[in-house]
Amino acid sequence: MSAQLHEVTNVLATYGLRDANDVKLCIVEAATQLLPALPARLALATQRQLVALGIDLKLGRRVVEITPAAIVTHDGDYITADLKVWAAGIKAPDWMKDLDGLETNRINQLVVDKTLKTSDDAIFAIGDCAACVWKGHDSNVPPRAQAAHQQASTLSQSLINRLNGGALVEFVYHDYGSLVSLGQYTTVGNLMGNLMGSVSIGGFIARVFYLSLYKMHQVSIHGYFRTTMLTLSNLFRRSAFAKIKMH
Repeated sequence: MSAQLHEVTNVLATYGLRDANDVKLCIVEAATQLLPALPARLALATQRQLVALGIDLKLGRRVVEITPAAIVTHDGDYITADLKVWAAGIKAPDWMKDLDGLETNRINQLVVDKTLKTSDDAIFAIGDCAACVWKGHDSNVPPRAQAAHQQASTLSQSLINRLNGGALVEFVYHDYGSLVSLGQYTTVGNLMGNLMGSVSIGGFIARVFYLSLYKMHQVSIHGYFRTTMLTLSNLFRRSAFAKIKMH
């Protein structure tokens, strides 16, 4: 998000901004690294790219108060800001915790077992709304697109088995790596596999992987024809519409 906002500052010159450097961006993060759910090496690569763009990083700073003029951290730092964007990760809606008989955690996710089944035998949950234990780890499966995709594949087979009188399939999450897109500037990531372990990639190659994964996701949902049409329509929209909207 910060990289995209930085990209927008360059476009603002079209609307009368004389110097893009007049817009300062600052990230305040309670954790000691950005993207705490991702590997440290990938987080550090992302941090280096953002610093190179001139974005100020304040890590290990827990926000305790937000005023109309500033953000106040736990150590007393007073960070003035005209526009504040709060990005606090995922949380399921409050009504989830009121579903009769379904166990939820502190962020209102439905607690599921290794077959993605909730506390009700007839109800399953996948994706961001589900809290599923990551086998072999001390945490839950991370709320990422690849996890939701794998869960959907497992659950579809389980439902077929149940309709045919078979057993439910146990879900096992496989982490194939992560890709972080920094707007038009660059993409960084790491790929994981049985043969080559963990491999760091960046720049054009990472960008190609990022776009390819997104298109593969679209194909799995919409099919090849509709994905092609969506791709073409997006290309036309980019050339016809402004990159930002002023309100």
